[in-house]
Amino acid sequence: MPENPHMDLDPKYDHYDFPITAPEAQPGHPGHTTKEQDAAVHQLRMMLEQAGYTERLDTLTLLRFLRARKFNVDLAKQMFTNCEKWRSEFGGGVEHLTRTFEYKEKPQMMAYYPQYYHKTDKEGRPVYIEQMGKVDLEAMRNITTDERMLQNLVVEYEKVADPRLPACSRKAGQLLETCCTIMDFKGVGLAKASSVYGYVQKTSAVSQDYYPERLGKLYVINAPWGFSGVFSVVKRFLDPVTVAKIHVLGGSYQKELLAQIPAENLPTEFGGKCHCSEGCQLSDAGPWQDPEFAKTPAWAKKTDDDANIPATDSHTGEGTPANADGKTGETQPHAEG
Repeated sequence: MPENPHMDLDPKYDHYDFPITAPEAQPGHPGHTTKEQDAAVHQLRMMLEQAGYTERLDTLTLLRFLRARKFNVDLAKQMFTNCEKWRSEFGGGVEHLTRTFEYKEKPQMMAYYPQYYHKTDKEGRPVYIEQMGKVDLEAMRNITTDERMLQNLVVEYEKVADPRLPACSRKAGQLLETCCTIMDFKGVGLAKASSVYGYVQKTSAVSQDYYPERLGKLYVINAPWGFSGVFSVVKRFLDPVTVAKIHVLGGSYQKELLAQIPAENLPTEFGGKCHCSEGCQLSDAGPWQDPEFAKTPAWAKKTDDDANIPATDSHTGEGTPANADGKTGETQPHAEG
């Protein structure tokens, strides 16, 4: 386990095989916590254990939930328990879904909603790209369903947590917990805006509520007319830390984008030099594909019994398995914050 003199670790839960010190000395981030913040982690973990939770109680995860709630332990507990309830229910259980989900329609979907992870930025973080102007919900629904689109989104979020970010952290030699996102609004006119924004709002809720503190930088490129004005109003209600991560650019975005992402990692259509042989949209290129840095994700090593998800056949293990929400026993109610 990597040593970190600036953060209290719990040997019961903290089994990391990648660097765990954040590169920048930001308050509340791993390796840069105060005694009070360390105490908040211990308090939150103790409260969750008392409520019967046994999964995802490692220090890095709890710190993300605490940062998302400004280190208010009660609010972080409520956010965590809400997330666990959702994880146990969504798609028959998120870990089970991640192991079993096959998005065979993905190549067809790329024509109507390109969304993909592709290589890394200059800080070593995964780059995530969405092209909103090509979104055609009607055409997409002829290929798949809204439910499967959302399931694919969730599975990709799970793969960001493991194996993508751990592989990137190993390569960078420092902890990376966030992504660099490009949202391309080229072609989003007024007629399409309402359906596009509605879908974005739906998917954003999943990100904010269940995958906190994963946004490193967000570049909105080819922003439509009026977007900057709207954002200038909206950002007054956003946390200054979040606002600092968002860059709204027009059509002349290449210089700023290339300052953040190496040209060899950026697809040619955005002004870079990368042109993957199988197409950047489908390559999933990145350190998570490199045997030197990639390791089998924890969720792939589990069975349905290990992950506490009811399997099609009967449970044959000994002892009492935990419930799908990560609690032990069979009668534990969901904790309330």
